[in-house]
Amino acid sequence: MDILLENMDLIISLGVIMIGYFAGSAAERKHYTSIKKREKETLGFPVVTAEAYFADGRVKESFMVSGSVVISMDYFKRLLGNLRNLFGGRVKAYESLIDRARREAILRMKEEAQMMGGDMITNLRLDTSTLTGSANRRSQIGSVEVIAYGTAVVFNQE
Repeated sequence: MDILLENMDLIISLGVIMIGYFAGSAAERKHYTSIKKREKETLGFPVVTAEAYFADGRVKESFMVSGSVVISMDYFKRLLGNLRNLFGGRVKAYESLIDRARREAILRMKEEAQMMGGDMITNLRLDTSTLTGSANRRSQIGSVEVIAYGTAVVFNQE
């Protein structure tokens, strides 16, 4: 019993880290479930990375659409990422962060295009930037911003 009381700070710290791990994992799983569901719903909406050239009179109108998202990394994954940076190798925690952000930004762009009556998106571009936790610690990733943008095209129905 005395050992537990003497190490209460350590026990509380480990408890908080474990709560963070499970809460972060649950939030990530929930987000991936949402992404997969919405990707199935927009599967038939074409998005291409190339410039598209259409025959005269085929396009009724075109307009720019975008989708932007900022996703933060939980503290536990940040800790694991920092350890991996020390020893080298793949940083899977960062990979899942980038994957979720990229897919979410594309989905938001597709949803905007569909809401505005677009039939497809051409010339898709993605930009990514990292946001740090504080100005003094530039090497530590806090959040990732991804913006997806492209040209939505509405075809003539004739």
